[in-house]
Amino acid sequence: MRVSVAVWGRFWAFNLAAYLAKHQALQTLFTTYPVFKATQMGVPASAVRSQVHWDVGARLWQRLPEFLQHPLHTYGLQHFDRWVSAQLQPASVFVGWSGVCLESLVRARTLGAKTVVERGSSHIHVQTQLLQEEYERWGYRFTATSSAIIERELAAYEQCDRICVPSSFAKETFLSQGFHPEQMLHLPFGVSLAEFFPETKNDQVFRIIHSGTVSLRKGIPYLLQAFAELKLPNTELWLLGSLTAEAKPFLAKYADLPVIWKGKQPQAQLRRFYSQGSVFCLMSIEEGLAMVQPQAMACGLPVIHTPNTGGSDIVRDGIDGFCVPIRDVEALKEKILYLYENPDILQEMSQNAHQRAQTALSWEQYGERAIAAYQQLLAD
Repeated sequence: MRVSVAVWGRFWAFNLAAYLAKHQALQTLFTTYPVFKATQMGVPASAVRSQVHWDVGARLWQRLPEFLQHPLHTYGLQHFDRWVSAQLQPASVFVGWSGVCLESLVRARTLGAKTVVERGSSHIHVQTQLLQEEYERWGYRFTATSSAIIERELAAYEQCDRICVPSSFAKETFLSQGFHPEQMLHLPFGVSLAEFFPETKNDQVFRIIHSGTVSLRKGIPYLLQAFAELKLPNTELWLLGSLTAEAKPFLAKYADLPVIWKGKQPQAQLRRFYSQGSVFCLMSIEEGLAMVQPQAMACGLPVIHTPNTGGSDIVRDGIDGFCVPIRDVEALKEKILYLYENPDILQEMSQNAHQRAQTALSWEQYGERAIAAYQQLLAD
């Protein structure tokens, strides 16, 4: 079996490609990242085809006004897809990232490959609806993905042999849009156990950690409200990640509380921050499976999450953490308070989370599941 992988950026494609290469199953990795970034992850340079100018361009046009960003981004995605389709060689399976693989997956099928679209979030219509509702709830205008990209993504859903999603939540959004279970692959993400592991906590502060963009999508208003209303002694809330314009007023509202925005951190540094935490909280309105969750678990943090984070596929409720409904501040307060008041249970859940990551959530195990899924696809 030979597998070609095409991704705009990196995402989890490099983890997948590295595992495929290790097992002599990688044909080619197409990416906009530099070749050396892929080789750092274990992908042979000889298997990488890169159009790094698109990555450079994307970083530059992010500084432009929004009305210019969207057409440039759309242009880049379309041209990268076209380039991949022209470069493709015969393979057993083609795996392309949603929004950037329509032409290439059509070409791959003409070359005899089975095709898989990787969708790391919910169905794009459901994603748009959830985020539109959330932004309107707080009086903001939501800027949706461009109609051209949505149309290409929807077409890819219909053209491919399988759609691969990382969580049951994401899968259900596709089923709600008329897709059948047999059209879906379900592969929860892993975590690098060499990169994420517990370090010594330096103090006795009960510290809540949030990692990911500080945004409405990530449910930041609800986390801040819960923390403010609990008013627990000797507590802190650390926010790791870039700060969106819509989230700034919420941070300003709670400026007198021990809420500390740490900014966006390199992945290699995240372990240091997680290890100073007591519990990890993610109140997302929409995700596929937020990879910060297995990272936090590997560092020994119980995870309080919503079902929309995809966390229910990896966090055992009441064992490694808790699941609370989206937007439910009272439920979140109840779980935080329970762990705050029961340090023995907090310690037990911390150990459970770490063990769970060690035994079930490695990228090696993700790769094993991916290869098994591709082999089954070829056999069908």
